[in-house]
Amino acid sequence: MSAPIRPLHLAVSIDRPGVRDAEPYVRAARLAERGRLDFVTLGDTLGPPRRGASRLDALAVLARVAPATDRIGLVPTVTTTHTEPFRVADAVATLDWVSDGRAGWTAEVSATEAEARHFGRRAAAPADALWQEAAAVADAAARLWDSWEDGAEIRDAATGRFLDRDKLHHADAEGPGWTVHGPSAVPRPPQGRPVTAVDATRLPARAAAARHADVVYLRTGPTPSPGAVRAARDDLHARLRALGRDPGRVVVLASLSVALYAAADAVALADLAGSWWADGVVDGFHFRPRDPDRDLALLVDGTVPVLQHRGLLRSFYPGGTLREHLCLPRPANRHTTARRTA
Repeated sequence: MSAPIRPLHLAVSIDRPGVRDAEPYVRAARLAERGRLDFVTLGDTLGPPRRGASRLDALAVLARVAPATDRIGLVPTVTTTHTEPFRVADAVATLDWVSDGRAGWTAEVSATEAEARHFGRRAAAPADALWQEAAAVADAAARLWDSWEDGAEIRDAATGRFLDRDKLHHADAEGPGWTVHGPSAVPRPPQGRPVTAVDATRLPARAAAARHADVVYLRTGPTPSPGAVRAARDDLHARLRALGRDPGRVVVLASLSVALYAAADAVALADLAGSWWADGVVDGFHFRPRDPDRDLALLVDGTVPVLQHRGLLRSFYPGGTLREHLCLPRPANRHTTARRTA
């Protein structure tokens, strides 16, 4: 069958609590890539690990995954609280370079007193304030990614010119306790701006998502309810329109915890996904396997083939970047656009 006009988007979490070795994450990402999923996510938190436990830096892990994969998008969680926006932008841009344009990031906040004490910079803050800061960090990151125009690197050995200084710009932005001037230490990423994702299930995060997100997750309860997800999506779309953004340029994914015990459960998941997508509830799904090994394998070998057979899911990657997977355009550089307009 031909690919659907409005594609069904699928992503999956490859979280493995307590696993320190990078190889299980590589294997999981390769498996998801075999299923032609749009991207994988990897969670992260701030603060020291609990006694007897360990934590990995999601950005570093997916940077290790990048050269071991070819097409699948890589989306780590990055906490904007207690983190310098310059570091956020450069780290995500670097992941986009090492993956040849397959990077994104899920913006998250840190609300606990324990994490605030660990950094010692300021006290914990309410969710509204934290998400206002997250929105400011996302804006600063976009400005830093635009601080190098396309073609700013000349690299002409004959003339000794490495950069076109007219294509380098300051990225002026401010937030609580920080100021960014720029330009970025990293050239403009292959995607122009890596994909920004936000879990907008809760209202404080939804306002930030409406301003800056390319991908939005809406989590479901233990019993998935299309009505609740549709209501949240409608609210998000109203916010997007109020800000002058096109809802068609933001991918909304229902985030489901899944436990697949057999092939029949995998088919049932395909039924649910196809039904919600056909009814226009969401643009796709972000699956969170309860058993990383069992559930991801059944998803790729059970759910995905059913959706492909029904003509709802592609059988190949039509492009190379995460933005191409998600049918999102490469953003124009604000400085290039301003100069052309002038």
